[in-house]
Amino acid sequence: MARTVYCEHLKKEADGLDFQLYPGEVGKRIFDNISKEAFAGWQKKQTMLINEKKLNMMNEADRKFLEEKMTAFLFEGIEPSIEGYVPPTK
Repeated sequence: MARTVYCEHLKKEADGLDFQLYPGEVGKRIFDNISKEAFAGWQKKQTMLINEKKLNMMNEADRKFLEEKMTAFLFEGIEPSIEGYVPPTK
C-alpha cells in the first residue's frame, strides 16, 4: 500500500516517496512532506538547471546552489529561473 503525505508543494494529500532520496535534515523534510509527483517535478527543473548553468555536482558551491533552489521550489513555491525556458501555456 502506498504511503501518503500532505504535500506542502501541491497543498494536497498525495503518494509519498518510497524512501529518502536526499541526505540529511533536508532529505528527511522532503521525505515527510513532499509527494512523488512534486519531487518528479523538481527533478525536471533540476536537470534543466544543471544543463543550463553547466553545474558540476563535484563542486560544493554548485551542490549548495541546487539545494537552495530545490528547497525554494518544493517548500516556498518559488520557480527557479532558467534562461530561455518558457513554460507551456495551459
